[in-house]
Amino acid sequence: MIQTSITPFHRKIGSPLTKRPVTVLQINLGKRCNLACTHCHVEAGPQRTEELTPEIGDQLIELIRRFPQIKTVDLTGGAPEMNFGFKPLVEAARSHHKEVIVRSNLTIYFVAGFEEIPDYCARHQLRIVASLPCYLEDNVDRMRGSGVYNDSIAALQKLNQLGYGRDENLILDLVYNPTLPTSNNFSLPPRQEQLEEDYKVYLRDQFDIEFNNLLTITNLPIGRTKQFLERQNLHRPYLEFLEQNYNSDTVENLMCRNELSIDYLGNVYDCDFNQMENRPAKTPEGETLTVKKLLDAGSLDLIQTVHTEAYCYGCTAGCGSSCGGSLI
Repeated sequence: MIQTSITPFHRKIGSPLTKRPVTVLQINLGKRCNLACTHCHVEAGPQRTEELTPEIGDQLIELIRRFPQIKTVDLTGGAPEMNFGFKPLVEAARSHHKEVIVRSNLTIYFVAGFEEIPDYCARHQLRIVASLPCYLEDNVDRMRGSGVYNDSIAALQKLNQLGYGRDENLILDLVYNPTLPTSNNFSLPPRQEQLEEDYKVYLRDQFDIEFNNLLTITNLPIGRTKQFLERQNLHRPYLEFLEQNYNSDTVENLMCRNELSIDYLGNVYDCDFNQMENRPAKTPEGETLTVKKLLDAGSLDLIQTVHTEAYCYGCTAGCGSSCGGSLI
C-alpha cells in the first residue's frame, strides 16, 4: 500500500516510466534456498518448495533461442543452482552466445549434491554475482546466519583457484547490502568505488582473495526487509527517506527499462522487485503477460510503460541501485 505522504513515483519523474527494447532476461527459478537471510526480498529458504516446472523451462529455452536481442540471461532464486532448470537454461543460453549471470549465495557449494557447481560455472564461463553483504564476519553472519562468512570465504578461494577474479573470461562480482536499520537513522550504501577498494584490500590481505567488481544495492522495503521495517514501525519513515534522497540522474539507467523478470510460473514483470510484490507487467491494453504470450506474439517488446510503486525510490535514491550495482 502506497503511503499518502509518499509522492507517486510517476509524478516524481513527471511522466510514465517508458520501457525500452528488452536485452536482459532475468529468471527467478524458484524459492528453494539453503539459507534464509534476514534481508531476503524473495523470502526464500530451506522450507520453500516453489520452483520452475519443465513446461515453463521449455518455454524459456525457446524464448532464448528465438530472440537474438537477448544479450544476458540472469538466473536468480532462491539459490538458482538448487532449483529445477538451472543447467538446461545455462546450456541453452551459452549455446546461443548469451552472457549468463548466476546470482549465488556461495554457501551452496558446500551442500551435498552441489559441490561441483563451481567447476560447472567455470566450464561454461558463467559470470558469478555473489552475495557478501560486508567484508567483516560479524556483519555477514548477523544478516545471513552463523558460519555463512567462513563458508563464503572458502567458496571465494575455491573460485579463485578455478580462475575466477583472475581470468578475464571468469568474472566474479560481489554484492554489498547495508545492514537493516533499527532506528530512523537511515543511510544509503556508500560510494561503490571506494567501498570496492576497501573490500579488495581487506579480502586480499586477509585471505588472498581477488574479485572483479563490487555491486552496492540498497535494501528495498520488500519481502523480509519490509516485514522487519514494519515490526520496527520504520516502513513509512524509510520510504520517506528514500524519496527525500531521490536522484533524477538515476532514471536513465534503471534496470527495469530494458529487462523482463520472469517467475517460476512463467509470469512476466518489469523487474524482480515488482515480481516479489506481485505487480505484473501489462500491455497498453491492460493484458498481463506470460512467457507463452510473448512466444505467441513473436515479440519481447509488448510493454510500453513500467509499473512503478513507492519502493521504486529505493532504486533511484543517492547513486541509484540495481542488480548491476549503482546507476551513476
